[in-house]
Amino acid sequence: MASTTEPASSASASSAFSAPTVGFDLDMTLIDSRPGIRACYLALAERTGTYIDADLAVTRLGPPLAEELIHWFPADEVAAMSDLYRSMYPAIAIEPTPALPGAREAIAAVRTAGGRAVVVTAKHEPNAKLHLEYLGIEPDAVVGDLWAEQKAEALREHGAGVYVGDHVGDVRGARAADAVSVAVTTGPCDTAELTEAGADVVLADLTEFPAWLSAYRPTRA
Repeated sequence: MASTTEPASSASASSAFSAPTVGFDLDMTLIDSRPGIRACYLALAERTGTYIDADLAVTRLGPPLAEELIHWFPADEVAAMSDLYRSMYPAIAIEPTPALPGAREAIAAVRTAGGRAVVVTAKHEPNAKLHLEYLGIEPDAVVGDLWAEQKAEALREHGAGVYVGDHVGDVRGARAADAVSVAVTTGPCDTAELTEAGADVVLADLTEFPAWLSAYRPTRA
């Protein structure tokens, strides 16, 4: 695991781009997790006898699981329901979840540039790894259970100078890490929201990322 004592954006241009490190969010950035998460919420509702509007829940993916479960369960049950959901997740949610367009190519573009790709996500880390393994996406590192500004710790530790995500929370994480915020509109936040939150660039999806990275490197160098 690479580490650094200063944000990647303060490194020299030559060192930053001879071996760039790019962070990626997971849900709705690299993978379309809505089908799997919806199925898991429905299974949790059936098992607990508690109504969960799974269709509504998957429109607001991004924040930690507990922030969704609090809408459906008493506060003192959320921790236990989180554990139950996560235990059910591998058998229910992994197989129905596809990679988003351009996900594999975005990782490959970082590798082509001689760099490292790091996934930093709010998803429970073991389940995040299962998704990536199932889809054959192989980042250099996966760090889970971090949301918004918390992601800055992992981004700094890995020396990431760019962070790619779909949510305003991802933009906040990038800003807190002094990383370039690249946002995609494949999640719940539109271009206006992401721009207002401070994204440096907004792309329609990851199919546009390789061209952006290619153009960005010589500009900064």
